[in-house]
Amino acid sequence: MAQPDKKFFENLSGAGKAIGVLTSGGDAQGMNAAVRAVVRMGIYVGAKVYFIHEGYQGMVDGGDNIEEASWESVSSMLQVGGTVIGSARCKEFRSREGRLKAAHNLVRRGITNLCVIGGDGSLTGANLFREEWSGLLEELVQQAETALIDEEAAQKYSALHIVGMVGSIDNDFCGTDMTIGTDSALHRIIEVVDAIMTTAQSLMLCWALGNSLLIFGERILLSTLLQYFSYFIIIPEMPPEDGWEEQMCQKLSENRARKKRLNIIIVAEGAIDSSNKPITSEQIKDLVVKCLGFDTRVTILGHVQRGGTPSAFDRILASRMGVEAVLALLEASPDTPACVVSLCGNQSVRLPLMECVQMTQEVQKAMDEKKFEEAVRLRGRSFENNLNTYKLLAHRKPQSELPHSNFNVAIMNVGAPAAGMNAAVRSAVRVGITEGHKMFAVNDGFEGFAKGQIKEIKWGDVGGWTGQGGSLLGTKRTLPAKHVEKIAEQMREHNINALLIIGGFEAFECLLQLYEARSTHEEFCIPLCMLPATISNNVPGTDFSIGADTALNAIVETCDRIKQSASGTKRRVFIIETMGGYCGYLASVGGLAAGADAAYIFEEPFDIRDLQANVEHLTEKMKTSIQRGLVLRNENCNENYTTDFIYQLYSEEGRGVFDSRKNVLGHMQQGGAPSPFDRNFGTKISAKAMQWISKKLKESYRQGRVFANMEDTACLLGMRRRALIFQPVMQLKEETDFVHRIPKEQWWLKLRPLMKILAKYKTSYDISDSGQLEHVIEHTVLSFHICINPKHCSKAALPNSKQSLSVALSQETQNMFLA
Repeated sequence: MAQPDKKFFENLSGAGKAIGVLTSGGDAQGMNAAVRAVVRMGIYVGAKVYFIHEGYQGMVDGGDNIEEASWESVSSMLQVGGTVIGSARCKEFRSREGRLKAAHNLVRRGITNLCVIGGDGSLTGANLFREEWSGLLEELVQQAETALIDEEAAQKYSALHIVGMVGSIDNDFCGTDMTIGTDSALHRIIEVVDAIMTTAQSLMLCWALGNSLLIFGERILLSTLLQYFSYFIIIPEMPPEDGWEEQMCQKLSENRARKKRLNIIIVAEGAIDSSNKPITSEQIKDLVVKCLGFDTRVTILGHVQRGGTPSAFDRILASRMGVEAVLALLEASPDTPACVVSLCGNQSVRLPLMECVQMTQEVQKAMDEKKFEEAVRLRGRSFENNLNTYKLLAHRKPQSELPHSNFNVAIMNVGAPAAGMNAAVRSAVRVGITEGHKMFAVNDGFEGFAKGQIKEIKWGDVGGWTGQGGSLLGTKRTLPAKHVEKIAEQMREHNINALLIIGGFEAFECLLQLYEARSTHEEFCIPLCMLPATISNNVPGTDFSIGADTALNAIVETCDRIKQSASGTKRRVFIIETMGGYCGYLASVGGLAAGADAAYIFEEPFDIRDLQANVEHLTEKMKTSIQRGLVLRNENCNENYTTDFIYQLYSEEGRGVFDSRKNVLGHMQQGGAPSPFDRNFGTKISAKAMQWISKKLKESYRQGRVFANMEDTACLLGMRRRALIFQPVMQLKEETDFVHRIPKEQWWLKLRPLMKILAKYKTSYDISDSGQLEHVIEHTVLSFHICINPKHCSKAALPNSKQSLSVALSQETQNMFLA
């Protein structure tokens, strides 16, 4: 393993410091992962870390509620939902007397650093506590007759540092892309709705779905709706127009007449009509039964949305935020304002806590005042784009209202199947039809293309595709170079004017070959676009690929079960082989999410000494209460150190201390229903690709034909940091290692030190990835689209030294955080 870096320890020494961690407000999946990361990172840098049980109530009550944490005490927390250390609403903390008790309990243990995991109310309370801290200590000193604290203690603990992490299933906190718990709640929702859909289709029922949580955010509900074909969506920000009852019943009646079996209406709690009267799922049911006589059911999701095991995304998010929170506390000075750790694309960054809270409260204020358009705008571009995409996909306009383009667009899948491909095809087909194009589906990749397996695909043909795994179009790894003449002939025969390819590294190579074939075949001088879809996440030009999140969840779910087996038998180490070719994404990120002790990958060479060090690490671990081990190995990490070799080595070297088992996960990582992330990602990225294709078709249409031969007409659409970017495929060629089929630079390699730190290895950590440094501040302000006015995003407004983001963000606060 990597050796400790001296600078690392100098900058991050927590010696003599005490950190308290608490969860407050409603629980959210992933909170335990955040607590685990805070505890282990805190102990790793030499600080004492304390659990504060039952949130602020435990802080006020003191006693056994404030307990020192050990490395082993957070073992087995990663995969547990809710919050192990408890959470409670605390009226007493809202009073100064309650906060005085809390301050006394913290000072008694020397705790002057607080990590608060909760919603905006919990974080606001923490900031008030910080602002009152010096006054509270002064009051405790003055109560000398009770000998609460003395002047020396007040001086020693004179400053309280606060760092917040947002744990909430709502995803309604301004300043972060995702809150801890949101992705897991989406998993619960789609599991329920997928199950309901099968019954609704089988019995031809009408179904009204609602939720019973007042705090359940419309942002997460809208993310759910992108994944389903629902005839009506009723959310507070978009009240239905007058007469909506008749329109809904008419639509349902038409669907029944056309033998459409699936009729689902999704209602958010807090939904209202144009007269501000509430709309509930029960009212919807009564209306349908009364007007149409249809057999109708109601399901209230309720607290199911909070429950269950956290998803891979939430575990990784919480772990990264927890580590960043400890860094923020260690670097804080008495003048540092309270901050909240947020997710900005692939970066953990720190933002001024109260400015984020104030902006979040502005959204609620707009809702209370029924300024719905303003509320949608304040929710951010992501929410607004989701809403527009839903409108585009869910409701088919009459043929007479659609434009007519005379363009034919073909869609195909290439390479191995990946969950989310079908969602991308559905989105592309429907957006293409909305744009006025005639859409064609190509079966079985370029092999099917050469054979003429091309047919027109219509709006209704892709109904229900979103939740299905694999590739319904069929997919092959065949590259077009072998059949270029036949493919060109088929393009002429079907008059294909644009091509959308959805696939992995093979798709990338296919796009390169088609671009290069333009010089000999004009048929390929058309807009060409590729969407990355592979579980390996090894496509250049994108941080994420469709299907990778589903594969990660499959890996993590399997690892959870294996760890449970190991905890039952004790003293057992499991070696698990993941897929991914030469790309170590699944092994590394899966290892972080599953709490692995090691992950062997091609990108980070290792030798027999590293293997021996890992065995010794596990031997020491077996002496503690954590008597199990988990090791992940990427399938092509090393041609000699195979899974069998590592298994045999561990078995021999661990003889008498632990025994070993091996598992090869294989193609189970490709199967199953796509995760919420992959459904949403596939839907949105595909819609954007079709709009780009429409634009390029118009630009390249001259003299009665389409002719496009510039570099920027053959592009890959990928997510870089936070933005979806079209990148010419020829430019990406230079960024690619074709021998090993991976990008030359991969962002997720920066996560590997976190996995090692949380597994108790001594390693170096690059603090240039911390959210405090200049390039991150620049990225946050310029790329994260915090400012809505371009003049506020000039580099001149950026801080020029290592300091809090509040310098950049304190001005024009009300004009910020449109993410």
